[in-house]
Amino acid sequence: MRIALGIEYDGSFYCGWQYQDGVSTVQQVVEDALSKVADTPLRVITAGRTDTGVHATGQVVHIETNVIRSDYSWARGTTRYLPDDVTVLWARQVADDFHARFSAIERRYQYLILNRPQRPAILHRKVTWEYRPLDTALMQQAANYLVGRHDFNAYRAVGCQAKSPVRDLRELTVERHGDFVVINARADAFLHHMIRNIAGVLCSIGAGERLPAWANQVLASRDRRAGGVTAPPDGLYLHEITYPEKFRIPSVGSKSWIFGL
Repeated sequence: MRIALGIEYDGSFYCGWQYQDGVSTVQQVVEDALSKVADTPLRVITAGRTDTGVHATGQVVHIETNVIRSDYSWARGTTRYLPDDVTVLWARQVADDFHARFSAIERRYQYLILNRPQRPAILHRKVTWEYRPLDTALMQQAANYLVGRHDFNAYRAVGCQAKSPVRDLRELTVERHGDFVVINARADAFLHHMIRNIAGVLCSIGAGERLPAWANQVLASRDRRAGGVTAPPDGLYLHEITYPEKFRIPSVGSKSWIFGL
């Protein structure tokens, strides 16, 4: 059988999603917990790997197993064996042609910025802190240049292993909610550090260091050296993975987990 599961986690104290020898990763703790429920070793396939310090409210994985458990047992039983900063939101049996990664048609990220002079205490590692006042109107003007199907080579990590830098960025919005600035990004897929590099450029523009057209100049250069700094991982959330309706994968929805907007 093929079982899909929705995972939520705080990535603050993990070296990313993907298993690595000698360090703690989200994949490792999830596989360990699932294996205890199944009473046999299990491996998971994920919709998307996240970097060190990056969080998720809507990660999706799947497993293949002959072990019979109810959806309730897969979800609640696995969560029982997980650390407090990782939880299974749901589990369900899916068709054999479902694949957590390759069946996905869209991915949504949110980048949360606390924009005030004082650093965060309660939300430490849950948001990125920017002490400079940010003009979200200027940031949105810059963001508009990036929407569409483009070569995002200038916005990906130098070590990115994706075969093609072309991505279809379907949404990039910047919203202010009091002291918080939220960047919403939706695309067919994302490149390594793509959101964090975009956020770095937008924040420089929002702080008045550059004009909005700079975002387009960076894009046109196709050169990572033309871009700004890579923004920290703290405020980045893999928010939702979208699949064809036939798979009946639960939707997280577009609301931010902090603001509920």
